[in-house]
Amino acid sequence: MTSSTDRSTGKTVAQIFVDTAQAHPDVVALRWRDGDGWGRWTFAEYADRVARATTALRERGVGRGDRIVLMLRNCPEFHVLDLAALMVGATPVSIYNSSAPDQVEYLVNHSGAVLGIVEDEGFLSRFSPVRDQLTALKTLGIVHPGAAEADFTWDDLMAAEPADLAEAASQGDDSDLVTIIYTSGTTGPPKGVMISNRNVTFLADAVRDLIPLDSLTGARIVSYLPMAHIAERSVSHYLQLLEGCEVTTCPNPSDIAAYLREVKPHLVFGVPRVWEKIHAGVQGALSADPEKAGQFAEAVEAAKPIVLNKAWGRASDEELATLSFLDDVAFRGVRELLGLDECLVAITGAAPIPPDLLSWFQAVGVPLSEVYGMSENAGAMTWEPVKIKPGTVGPAVPGTEVALAEDGEVICRGPHVFQGYLNDPEKTAETIDEHGWLHTGDIGEIDDDGYLRIVDRKKELIITAGGKNISPANLEAALKMIPLVGQAAAIGDQRPFVSALVVLDPDVAPVWAAQHGLEGLSMAELAEHPDVIAEIEGGLDEVMAPFNNAERVKKVKVIGEEWLPDSDMLTPTSKLKRRGVNARYAGEIEAIYT
Repeated sequence: MTSSTDRSTGKTVAQIFVDTAQAHPDVVALRWRDGDGWGRWTFAEYADRVARATTALRERGVGRGDRIVLMLRNCPEFHVLDLAALMVGATPVSIYNSSAPDQVEYLVNHSGAVLGIVEDEGFLSRFSPVRDQLTALKTLGIVHPGAAEADFTWDDLMAAEPADLAEAASQGDDSDLVTIIYTSGTTGPPKGVMISNRNVTFLADAVRDLIPLDSLTGARIVSYLPMAHIAERSVSHYLQLLEGCEVTTCPNPSDIAAYLREVKPHLVFGVPRVWEKIHAGVQGALSADPEKAGQFAEAVEAAKPIVLNKAWGRASDEELATLSFLDDVAFRGVRELLGLDECLVAITGAAPIPPDLLSWFQAVGVPLSEVYGMSENAGAMTWEPVKIKPGTVGPAVPGTEVALAEDGEVICRGPHVFQGYLNDPEKTAETIDEHGWLHTGDIGEIDDDGYLRIVDRKKELIITAGGKNISPANLEAALKMIPLVGQAAAIGDQRPFVSALVVLDPDVAPVWAAQHGLEGLSMAELAEHPDVIAEIEGGLDEVMAPFNNAERVKKVKVIGEEWLPDSDMLTPTSKLKRRGVNARYAGEIEAIYT
């Protein structure tokens, strides 16, 4: 495996794109669904469109130091527009597609964006009510125009003469901002995380050198998470530009399962909920034949320790032969059905994943590993794709330092630490101390091998009425290993004991209901049915066994409505919004304790 560090040191993302397009002009760069088939652009075609958009942005007065806002789903035009902004020396800022007009107003004004581009009329309607309040925004364009008027269209941009990209890219340096990522704002107004070219190129190099492959040129990736999230940008945008990967854009995240089957990606990044739903789908299909389901479960349990031994170079020839046999008779077919039979690197991040679930994927031959990071360190702080330890998030990525503060808070230092919060020196000083350490707000533990285990967010630790500090995330991960449970929220702050809201898994519950004579019942009716409640309560003792008595969830309330991403319950990347959950289910929570 060759290091890519020399290639990126001192360069900007724009310069790296020019290098990649020149080195691999005929390699497919971007793909998208086009009717019953696929549209595609090679890197040469990609570069031509970037060159035209670069000229068009210049003609519209965008220059060095300016900012533009992008509100698009995962589509090829996003990649072109993001790069064109960099080519003129501007900073592209993606905003979540769910943003309401008042949020659009805040983000556009806070960033000082002079130009905006939206995908369609639906997104244009978020800008229209507040257009007069967007003080710096001079012009607003649209990719797919409709009846509503915009100042320019994608076709207008593509009609411009192509700029000289090599010349355009030569103007910047690696200290320039490559994007501004706005945090979710769950504890106040969103903060603008300023990420430089150096932040992302360093991290892309560090991550690339951990991937056990000689080349990623042409490696297939599906892009489906919001581009306003650092993880998606890092994997399907920056890593692609560095390595010449092939990215298939999936505009609707709920279609990811179908895209996986058709694309058969080599690299897959998914938040835990994506992996949970894939697992639930397999379990639901298997449960139609209880005998077969039991045999598969036995095969998984037999494979788990062997896979771990193999990763650490400790597997015997006999164990390897057993694993090969299990793969032939049980696992390979499942991977093919999922579209993960060619997956070489699978990553989970952005929220905790149950260790047993990660081990399940490892056992069936999907090389899943957990990454830990945040927008403020460009997305990755710790990661190890091969020698994993389920329940940990790996050691520090090469070239970075990870340590624990006196109170157990995880802190890190390195070239990937962000440049500060836009227009907020006070918050910046609170987050990066005088020694350059980034304070994450997470409590962690580091073992003798340097592997980090995240305990929980400092601010989210449950403090019971008895004064016991408890990690809700660890309890929730355990609860989700009850087959009927898809999502969970632990409750217990200032309460006499810990309880939880558990959401029925929409893939597993109907199959279970049909097997137990409850077909035809709605999810809400199943959530109230005594047989369903008894089944979940029966699994509670088993999954709570690893916790001490004060920590264990004592009671649960079963919920029939799924919590969806980008809602009052979950962030766009499926992190739990505890305030939203507590507000929505205040009555149910009080009933648990009365």
